[in-house]
Formats: sequence, structure tokens, C-alpha cells
Amino acid sequence: MKLTSRPVLSQIIGLMAALGSVCAAQAQTKPGAASAAAPLKAEVIHWWTSGGESAAVKALADAYSAAGGAWKDTAVALGEQARSVAINRIVGGNPPTAAQFNTSKQFLDVVDQGLLNNIDEAAAAGKWDQVLPETVLKVIKVKGHYYAAPVNIHMPAWIWTSKAAFKKAGIAGEPKTMDELFAALDKLKAAGLIGLAHGGQPWQDNTVFAAVLSNVGGRELYLKVMRDRDPKAIMSPEFKNVLLSFKRLQSYVDKGSPGRNWNDATALLINGKAGVQFMGDWAKGEFALAKQEAGRDYGCIAGFGPNSPYIIQGDVLVFPKTNQPEAIKAQKLLATVATTPATQIAFSIKKGSIPARTDVDASQLDICGQQGVAIMKDKTRHLGNGEVYLTPDQNGAMQDIVTAYWNRNIPVEKVQKDLIAALNSN
Repeated sequence: MKLTSRPVLSQIIGLMAALGSVCAAQAQTKPGAASAAAPLKAEVIHWWTSGGESAAVKALADAYSAAGGAWKDTAVALGEQARSVAINRIVGGNPPTAAQFNTSKQFLDVVDQGLLNNIDEAAAAGKWDQVLPETVLKVIKVKGHYYAAPVNIHMPAWIWTSKAAFKKAGIAGEPKTMDELFAALDKLKAAGLIGLAHGGQPWQDNTVFAAVLSNVGGRELYLKVMRDRDPKAIMSPEFKNVLLSFKRLQSYVDKGSPGRNWNDATALLINGKAGVQFMGDWAKGEFALAKQEAGRDYGCIAGFGPNSPYIIQGDVLVFPKTNQPEAIKAQKLLATVATTPATQIAFSIKKGSIPARTDVDASQLDICGQQGVAIMKDKTRHLGNGEVYLTPDQNGAMQDIVTAYWNRNIPVEKVQKDLIAALNSN
């Protein structure tokens, strides 16, 4: 897709909202249109569809049911498609009770159009201002009101390793630097294994890019590029080195990489066919489903060095506008249940994430989760993911450039110039 053809979400929402209002008004005049739904029934649109993700959704649904609700599951594969379905339903006058979005600017246009209910009561009762990280609060609190309930925190730049593959390749320990990682990849390749298990999809290419930027470039360069969109930083030798390191990783993927789903790439590690994967900690849900244990069957590296940045991503639930009393009660109950310590722990154990709340007992989490919780206590290591600093259009433009560079022979200097133009055009 060309960058100039990318639609502006706010314009689409505005046009569809006008049509949706008419449709909703017509629907309310029909006999039986206002018939009462089941008590505290909550239909949730989400894209948690892999094995580990499905187990996590069940934990959330069970918690909601235990609190007196009735969960209706509407799963849609792939985040972009699920969000599109949710927005179409919202502006079309047939909203779900809640919908999954990422902890990002993805839902700001929906807030601006007045299409979400706030959940201030749940936030106040749960003391969110006191127990949630600032990076999360800045996303879910818009113009003084809370519009999203954080379900978890994901870190998208984890590096996963297969113990079986490392043993076969004669790699003694986990790499501690980028140079050591490349050395390990060389050994894996020499042993006839896949060095880097990767799903050749644009968002996965972007995930690897963010991991390299944070580990090779460091916190300061990451912020100058992602947050400030600083042309000098993007044209700097340091950022050029980031891009070259990113491109070098492409030489370690296999021919089956293009189009591969992320969980299928994780399965290559689980089966000992590949040695390394850059992926968010949701990958841990797949290891858990395969009965593999962190530290025994696979390794997890949050970053190279004790001061490496920890990128904060995650999932939230947003609550579409409705005036139906029972639906509003269901929204408040779901927001409360999803953010209680017990639910957040149960969800994260299955999902591979860590709780968004900072006041939970992390002892039930595995060593990777405990590592993440410990790192989160150091605010100097916190970074938002690209979607926290960039609009959806800017992030999409960057992703297009990054994935083109990953897949084609494009001079690095051109990539730098293209990124400056794309990130500063909106």
C-alpha cells in the first residue's frame, strides 16, 4: 500500500458516525429494538486468538462470570481487523460492550468523536492514579477522563532463545550483547538450524526494528527518533548503525519466513528448529501451552545490560458509548474485574505478560515475568512503544518503510531520508 493511500481514521469515523446515528435512530423505532439483554451481559471484541491468548481470554471471562457477569466472546483474527470490526460496530449503532485496543493512540480518534463511555468510577475505586505506571496513565486518561481499562503490560522487544537449539549449536550461554547475539546466530546457521525465527509480516518487522533501536541505539536515541522525530538523530551515524544491524538480522531467517504468523515462528523455537526470536512476551503463552518452562526449555532476554530500555506496550479494553443502563453496569463491572490484582495475575500467567498494576504479588509469575516486574520498578528504563509517541498514520508510514528495507535492497541513506519525511509529514 502506498503511503498516500492510507486513510485517515478520524475522517472515516466522522462519516460513519453520522450514518450510524441515523441507523441507530431508525433501529430504536422498530418493535422489540429496546428489548432487555441478559443481565450484565458483556460482548467483547478482541484478537486474542492464538492458543496461549485463548487461554488468557478464558481466565478473564471466568473472572467476569464469577463476579456476576455473562461473557460473550467475539474473537477476530489480527489486531487491525478486530479494531476495524469494533469501530464499524460502534459507529453503526450496534456497539459491543467492550473492545480490545493496544495501549497506544489507536483509540484517540474514537474518544474525540465522543463514541466511548468513560470509566472514571472504576478508575477511582481501583486507585488507578496510584497503582498504574505513568506511561500507561498518559494513554488511558484523555482530557481528565479514563477511557480504557489496562489489562496488562507487554514488552514487545524480548529476545527468546531455544535451549535445545543452542545446545545443538554448541552455544554455552545466553548472549549478553548484540555482538554475542550475532555470534550465536552464526553458530546456529552453521549447525543447520534456523538462526532467527521470524514471521515476515510488516508488524513483526517493525517489532524487530524497535528491539534493535532500543538495544543498539539506547534510550536517548530511541526517544529522539520515536518521540521527537528529530531529523538530526535519524541522519546520525548511530541511527545508521541501528538500521544496518537490523538489516543484518534478515540474513538469518529461513525461506519460509514471509507471511508466517508470529506463533508459528515461536513454534520453531519450541520444536528446537530455530534458536532466536524477537517477539513480545505474549510468545510466552505459546511456550506455556507447550508445557515448556522458562530457564529450562527456553531463555528470555529483556535487553542487553542492566540499563537497557524496557518498552511498554499492552492491551486495554475500551467501552463504546451507550445509554442502556444494563450495558453501562456491565461496562463498569468489566472494567473493575479486568483491573483487579487477581485477574491481572491470572491473565498474565496465561498470556505471558505482566500485570499493569504495580501493587501485585509477582511470585506466581515465571522467571521472565518476575524479571519484567522487577525492571518496571526502575522508571528510568521505561519507554513507550512507537504507537504511544506516533499517530496510527505515522506508525503505519514508518512500518511500511521498515518492512520495505527488510525485504529489499534499499540504500540505508534512503531509508533515513524516507523516515524523516514520513514521520514529519503529519
